[in-house]
Order: sequence, then C-alpha cells, then structure tokens
Amino acid sequence: MNAGRISSAALMAAGLAGVVMPVRFAAALDLPATTGRGRTETRAGLGGTYAALGGWALVSREPVARRAVGVAWLGAAAVRLGSTAVDRPRTDWVYWASLAMELGFGATALAPLTRPGPAPSP
Repeated sequence: MNAGRISSAALMAAGLAGVVMPVRFAAALDLPATTGRGRTETRAGLGGTYAALGGWALVSREPVARRAVGVAWLGAAAVRLGSTAVDRPRTDWVYWASLAMELGFGATALAPLTRPGPAPSP
C-alpha cells in the first residue's frame, strides 16, 4: 500500500468514526453532539464528508483523488494553526495529535506516487 493510500484510508477511517460514533467523535474534538441535530450534523458534515473523500481516493486509480485527500488534510492543519492564534482554544494532546496527523497525512498523500519501473540492466 503506497503512502497516498494510507492517508486516504486514515481520512476514510476518521470519517467512518464520525458516522458510526458521532457522540464520541464530537467529544474528542470538543464539539458537543448532545441533540439529534448535533449528531446528524456530526455524522453528515464531518463523518460523511471524510469517509466519502477517503473512500473515493482508495478505490480511484486517479492521482488527483489522493491529491484531494492531501489538500483536505493540509487545509485542516492550516485552519487549525490559524484558529489557534485567533480563537485561543483549549489545547490538549488530542489537539496537537490531530495537527500532527493532519500535517503527516497531508504530506504523505501529496508525496509523488512511485510506480515500479523496469529493472536496471546489468
């Protein structure tokens, strides 16, 4: 499995977590999903979006799919960094681990795709 597929699988897994367990997912992000509407928005807006994009990139043979995943991860990281300065959120290890994942998976998904070439001649 190449690096871009790992990043896509991680995005899809994060999305599926939002779909399957929206209360725990939202709580980990410090977003209370305490009403039916809150759980629906968590499932659809966070879970469904991430799961669909990651899943598409996993099954697609088009490099643009994995680039979209990389841009999504790096976009989240950029907004998180900007929001840290503007909103001054409470930060804990989950917050910083999320930033590390966003940066790592974003860079991984955007890494050049390597394809096996012909064996070198002796």
